[in-house]
Amino acid sequence: MNKTRLGVIFGSRSGEYEISLMSGAAVIAAAEETGDYEVVPIGITRQGEWKRVHGSLSTIPEDRWEEQTTDLNPGSLKEWVDFVFPVLHGPFGEDGTIQGMLEMMDIPYAGCGVLASSLAMDKGVAKEIFRVQGLPQTEYRLVTEEAFQHHKDEILKALMSQLVLPYFVKPANMGSSVGISKVKQWDQLEEALLEAFRFDRRVLVEEGVHCREVEISVMGASPEELLLSSIGEILPAEEFYDYRAKYQAEGASKLVIPAELTSGQVEEIEEIARKAFTAIDGSGFARIDFFIQRETGNIYINEINTIPGFTKYSMMPLLWGDKGVTFPELIQRIVGYGYERYYAKNRRQTNLCR
Repeated sequence: MNKTRLGVIFGSRSGEYEISLMSGAAVIAAAEETGDYEVVPIGITRQGEWKRVHGSLSTIPEDRWEEQTTDLNPGSLKEWVDFVFPVLHGPFGEDGTIQGMLEMMDIPYAGCGVLASSLAMDKGVAKEIFRVQGLPQTEYRLVTEEAFQHHKDEILKALMSQLVLPYFVKPANMGSSVGISKVKQWDQLEEALLEAFRFDRRVLVEEGVHCREVEISVMGASPEELLLSSIGEILPAEEFYDYRAKYQAEGASKLVIPAELTSGQVEEIEEIARKAFTAIDGSGFARIDFFIQRETGNIYINEINTIPGFTKYSMMPLLWGDKGVTFPELIQRIVGYGYERYYAKNRRQTNLCR
């Protein structure tokens, strides 16, 4: 019996390129460990060129993977793989673009579909959906670069009057804490906005709360069949869980799994996670991040990550590990959910054509 040709795609033109390399290498190693797949590593360069990787796995996180590659025409992808596991964080991968390409090419893939990927990637749109669903979240405002260029003074005054310091300023379509700043005083706000605009034309300004940061992962072929992981808490090495604390603090940031929570807090987080994932029509897997306000105990949803990190520092494999699901088993389940979604969609399309 032939093994499934599993294409693991990493890299891309995103600002999260380096994180994608680390995650991609970890997914490839776990997939190979299962023995179920013929793994086909595929890298996308910063310039958007597709390459099939033939070199050692260690060259990927070191960003030397282009040393032994052959060019790959993405239009011929179906000739090389049976299933795709995209490990493309941020724009050009986590935002529905690669998912749309795979849908057009009739290739099954891991994770959320086009709609859920694009909705979750844009934090401004996601927050509007959460608001309509009545899910608790911190106060926020969305600022576009065009509006800021023409009405800077008015926007700064409005933000200062409508939100309470400190602020967190972040690109709407970015992850891994890229481009995020904490604003403690008014004169830092403009610089923080300009920094975020380097990565996106849409920027979120969120009211900061003194909080615990906790995360949960979900898995399933549909929102109705979700499995929930343990809940983990982040104790950041830095003032907040920024890019450095996540990936460059050499383990100084601590992850507490399972988090010390009451049964009521666990139930509330699980309920909000289910509602949020259902609201965006999620499928496959995701990591969902929350804040717990220290003074009040109020729980707020922060965001949904449809392709969360898979590095050795990353929450998702660790959360499932606490439930007894090994990293290789996690890959097997995710691939299985991707096939379920693919076959279910094809059955409906076949019925329409009759």
